[in-house]
Amino acid sequence: MTAYDLTPPTDPQRDAITAGLSPDERRVLLEHGTEAAFCGVFLDNKLDGIYTCRFCGLPLFRSSSKFDSGTGWPSFFAPFDPDHIRIVRDTSYGMVREEEVCARCGSHLGHVFPDGPPPTHERHCLNSVSLGFIAKGEALPDPLQRGGAEAGTAP
Repeated sequence: MTAYDLTPPTDPQRDAITAGLSPDERRVLLEHGTEAAFCGVFLDNKLDGIYTCRFCGLPLFRSSSKFDSGTGWPSFFAPFDPDHIRIVRDTSYGMVREEEVCARCGSHLGHVFPDGPPPTHERHCLNSVSLGFIAKGEALPDPLQRGGAEAGTAP
């Protein structure tokens, strides 16, 4: 069980956050789009910290689980907490894939594939535009203004 509040944003919270998104962020996060390969801001990020949901701020992946998959999108072999990710069957584009969404707000993050490195053999292939990054020691975001664990610092 996670230490984070997974209660979805209220309609007013969702509206306020959506109003601050760029068109590209809206397209990917809310309409399940994909950013172009090899152009995301976090593809080559080597800093130590936590990757969070761009929409609601929930911690999603530690930098220590990031690896270079060669696919052109930031890739991770394990989530921050499995309870923070929800997997949805995606049958778009004539394929069957496992889409990853934020467990708290439902925002589209990317897809997970079974071809990653040990120990999980998972490749969580994510859109940079779906993520925020908090460097180690900095305060975690709290866009829903809930306090509690979200108000802590990145481990």
